[in-house]
Amino acid sequence: MIRTLLILDGALVRGALAFVLSAQDDIHVVGEGDGGDDAAALIRSLRPDVVVTDLGVMAGERRTPCLPCPALVLASHKQARRLALAVRHQAQPCGFLGDQVAPQRVVDGVRRLARGEAVADARLAAAALNRKNPLTDREAEILEIAATGSPAKDIAARLHLSPGTVRNYLSRVVAKVGARTRIEAVRIAQESGWI
Repeated sequence: MIRTLLILDGALVRGALAFVLSAQDDIHVVGEGDGGDDAAALIRSLRPDVVVTDLGVMAGERRTPCLPCPALVLASHKQARRLALAVRHQAQPCGFLGDQVAPQRVVDGVRRLARGEAVADARLAAAALNRKNPLTDREAEILEIAATGSPAKDIAARLHLSPGTVRNYLSRVVAKVGARTRIEAVRIAQESGWI
């Protein structure tokens, strides 16, 4: 049996996917959680073979830096670049599929990951490679933290930088993405999949 944990926003989608996966003879859904749950705690307590999750668990405020088991990440094409950055830091195998794929593709993805095989959505991979990201890794990191509403002083303390350095980074980001404000820069970067 492939012990599978679902950590996805949206009870309707999560429930439907749990129903489809549970109907398989070789897959057992050991638990479910949403974006507000502590993914790391659920994974530690339930010890799944595979986690099916969305990008929110892999990146952003709910980041789980290193998942202890293979993960199948569902993401939109707009999130392709952000997905590539999040998956790059995982020690365990990560597969990724578009968040609009047929449920059977998720079932197949869970099985393949459990066997140690690669799982990749060709369209998402192409989108990640073809989007030119004008931001450096540090600029993207700072903008991602700024997207949570953190002021420059807090970002500086978190990244061991001076507040002035953070403000300089944010000014460069705003100019690079063609925005007028930091909020607009965050929106543009998120829609482009850069953060």
